[in-house]
Amino acid sequence: MKRNHDNDENIASCVRSALKNYFEHLDGEKPVPVYEMVIRSVERPMLEVVLEQAGGNQTFAAEILGINRNTLRKKLLDHQLIV
Repeated sequence: MKRNHDNDENIASCVRSALKNYFEHLDGEKPVPVYEMVIRSVERPMLEVVLEQAGGNQTFAAEILGINRNTLRKKLLDHQLIV
């Protein structure tokens, strides 16, 4: 499968822009732990889209993500995407 570096840069650009916006609008407030904020913000929609693309098949979704199926299930539970 051919990797599309334009898509990589688009995602990076969106994250960069969102973070700049976040810091510009702190208005003197102390920032939250940024790493956790970004990972949680990006991970949930990524899981939703990949699971949808995989037709709900968690094994296939884990393969697309490049992670173990058990890891995927834990993340889905953490984000309350499954019960």
